[in-house]
Amino acid sequence: MKKLDKLILRAFAGPFLLTFAVTEFVFLTQTMMKYLDDLVGKDLGTGVVVQLLIFFSVLIVPISLPLAVLLSSLMTYGNLGEHHELTAIKTSGISLTRILRPIMVFSLLLAGFAFWFNNTIVPKANLKAFSLLWDVRQQKLALDIREGVFYNGIPGYTIKVDRKLGENGERLHGVMIYDHSGTSGNAAMVVADSGRMYTRFGGQYLGLELYSGRKYVEQPNARDRAGAGFVQQQFQKTNITFSLASFSLDRTKEELFSENKMMKTLPQLHAYVDSVQRLLAKDRVAMTPQLNPYFTYLRFDTTGQAKDARLASWQVPAERLAPITPVVVQSAGNRVRNLLAFVNSYGEKLRTQARDAGNYRIEVYKKYTQSAAILVMFLIGAPLGSIIKKGGLGVPVLVSVLFFIIFYIFSILGEKYGREAVMPVGVGMWMSNVVLLPAGLFFLYQARRDSSLFEVDFWQRLSHKLPRGLTRRKPAAG
Repeated sequence: MKKLDKLILRAFAGPFLLTFAVTEFVFLTQTMMKYLDDLVGKDLGTGVVVQLLIFFSVLIVPISLPLAVLLSSLMTYGNLGEHHELTAIKTSGISLTRILRPIMVFSLLLAGFAFWFNNTIVPKANLKAFSLLWDVRQQKLALDIREGVFYNGIPGYTIKVDRKLGENGERLHGVMIYDHSGTSGNAAMVVADSGRMYTRFGGQYLGLELYSGRKYVEQPNARDRAGAGFVQQQFQKTNITFSLASFSLDRTKEELFSENKMMKTLPQLHAYVDSVQRLLAKDRVAMTPQLNPYFTYLRFDTTGQAKDARLASWQVPAERLAPITPVVVQSAGNRVRNLLAFVNSYGEKLRTQARDAGNYRIEVYKKYTQSAAILVMFLIGAPLGSIIKKGGLGVPVLVSVLFFIIFYIFSILGEKYGREAVMPVGVGMWMSNVVLLPAGLFFLYQARRDSSLFEVDFWQRLSHKLPRGLTRRKPAAG
């Protein structure tokens, strides 16, 4: 490796690691904000939250790499231009394409790594992340007994507390507990003046120590006898223990989520798409024979004879032909309605199959387009940095954000249009790269010509080269 390559790679390594970490943090924050409502108030523990952060940080690597390459390449060559190092290298007879080669080779290797990562690691991370997120969504909110509110979060019981005192709200006043854990409804009720709340066995059970109260137990067999509907028991102190097993995080088998398109590799996606397309073609061919039973052909001749193309011929006297006509019209109307219902339902089935195949094809194209985006962003960032000749985080960040917003908008639109069959899936998924590629080639062309693209003199010279009809003539003097 030559000294020039080492110089450029060392100048690129720091900005790349910094921008990659920043973009990972920004996208991870955006992702976690999306699922914030599913996480708050469930007392998940540090371990579960850390797992989700790790899994989702892996998922956003293919999205973060293009933006990191764009920003870091723009910063690298902008810094070299700002400190006149780029000019010094060019004056020694080295062309711009040779100067760009080290980062170009790195971008090619990074694109290959991104493709492997997207095809191998991301499906596994998707399986881990969304199976864990599903279990988190199913988990109940943490135990939260509030003053004056009936709490029914514990299965089989409803608890109401008038006041909570103490540093952690463990001292209770005015306690009322309805027990409907059995099959006969609210068969028991406990009322106490005060009590104390605590957890037992590492938080697996909730204990209530109640003072000065009464317990009312209904007697179903004694309802017919006056005054003997329930039994009252008075106590000075009693303990009640509730199981908190329903608040624990129960993990679902990951195999149940493995059929989702985001959890599959390229061979699995191709196999599924091929099977769905074969099924779709088979159903389209089978549609025509299933339409035949909805059609009946009748022909009446002048003698009143009617012939059915499907049934045996039958005779109708001429004087009875007119009364039969409304019956035939009504029968035809019923058949038309049945036919429309069948066509609509069958057409919806075919559209669902086509949409399903399209969604899986979108996942296939994503693995290619997200990797190719790294090269496109390099073609934009590196030449543009050599033209702007500004380093730091000011101008490069603004320019990078602008181009990434364009890339992101066209990516979303292309995916949406492909999913809704507005355009072919391949065209929609490659649209963002195709739109930005000419911009990268234009910047590369201008950078090789040492163009002052962002200076006023460039646009003044360009205006002089335009045809006279496009520019306003100056009025003649005198």
